[in-house]
Amino acid sequence: MKKVGVVSRGICTPIIKQGMDLEKVVADSILEAASSEEGGFTLRDRDVVGVTESVVARSQGNYATLEQVAEDIKAKLNLPESGSVIGVTLPILSRNRFSHILRGISLAAEKLYIMLAYPSDEVGNPLINMDVLDEKGVNPYTDVFTADEFTKLFGKPSHPFTGIDYIEYYKEITDGKAEIILANEPCEILKYTKNVIAADIHTRHRSKRRLKSAGANVITLDEVLNASKNGSGWHPDYGVLGSNLATDNTIKLFPRDAQAFAEGLGARLYKESGKKIEVLVYGDGAFKDPVGGIWELADPVVSPGFTKGLEGTPNELKIKYLADNVSSEESDIQELIKSKKADLVGDMSSQGTTPRRFSDLLGSLCDLTSGSGDKGTPVVLVQGYFDSYAD
Repeated sequence: MKKVGVVSRGICTPIIKQGMDLEKVVADSILEAASSEEGGFTLRDRDVVGVTESVVARSQGNYATLEQVAEDIKAKLNLPESGSVIGVTLPILSRNRFSHILRGISLAAEKLYIMLAYPSDEVGNPLINMDVLDEKGVNPYTDVFTADEFTKLFGKPSHPFTGIDYIEYYKEITDGKAEIILANEPCEILKYTKNVIAADIHTRHRSKRRLKSAGANVITLDEVLNASKNGSGWHPDYGVLGSNLATDNTIKLFPRDAQAFAEGLGARLYKESGKKIEVLVYGDGAFKDPVGGIWELADPVVSPGFTKGLEGTPNELKIKYLADNVSSEESDIQELIKSKKADLVGDMSSQGTTPRRFSDLLGSLCDLTSGSGDKGTPVVLVQGYFDSYAD
């Protein structure tokens, strides 16, 4: 029997700069790692290469200034040159993800009303503990608070990891233009203004539908910079969703043409290695921190582009079920795996396997492998992912 299963390796690359031939840089880095003394691995068919979305966007130069964000918002909401009021509903609590977008929004208005969800935002960043709501007899589905009422009842919030009081922070970065409201019903914002940016990520379509039905002049963040504005970067599907803080006055958007990049890199790797290697571009993994309760996925999707072999979901038997209920002999289990049905949906022998898409599972694995700090491995090579106990 083989002795090694799935292996996930971070691959070091040079610092990626705008205008670089990223396909070449990634392919060269993988081949050099494979032949190096510390690497010492051999590429195989159905290996998987993940490239973090950040370096794809940087190589493309997909950046925008805060002024370009503001100008596009003014145009999309058809706002006057002065005196405009904007409501912002249900943004996430983030310095890296949303704070710069909020700065851009504030440049488009003279007054802002920001509605924050509580007890936590959409991806789990908390303002207060859910148990405290119960102690205070608060119903988060119906009760609405001003910032002063909220802090009087619950005290000043502090993020468990960063220590940031996001109520005060969002006021501060908008130069005093913002009033904060705490509520979970987006239509509450219409008591203050009809001009609304639905700033949630994964629930944005429902929020926009409900706001529009209630009479709002509403856009979502995926509509901001969904085309270039005054020479800005853009993303046709996600706008400023998936963007990150870049400099004091710019954001880096989600990469465009990720599908074409994945397919191009796959073709280059095949040409240079002779192996049919799958490729995906990955962003945030889809997993939840069990201590902080924060769901990692602040990007609109885990993978905006991947090769054809990463379509679909696993079709796997549960070995521990087979060992407990059928046979604990290795040869029997191997034979069952070899002869498994092409579709195991509803089959008890597959119960408990993960019915998530390959692109989401592998993107999450790549995100955990590369990290988001100073490892210097924006490329990840996964080997053995599609192997089974029968191989």
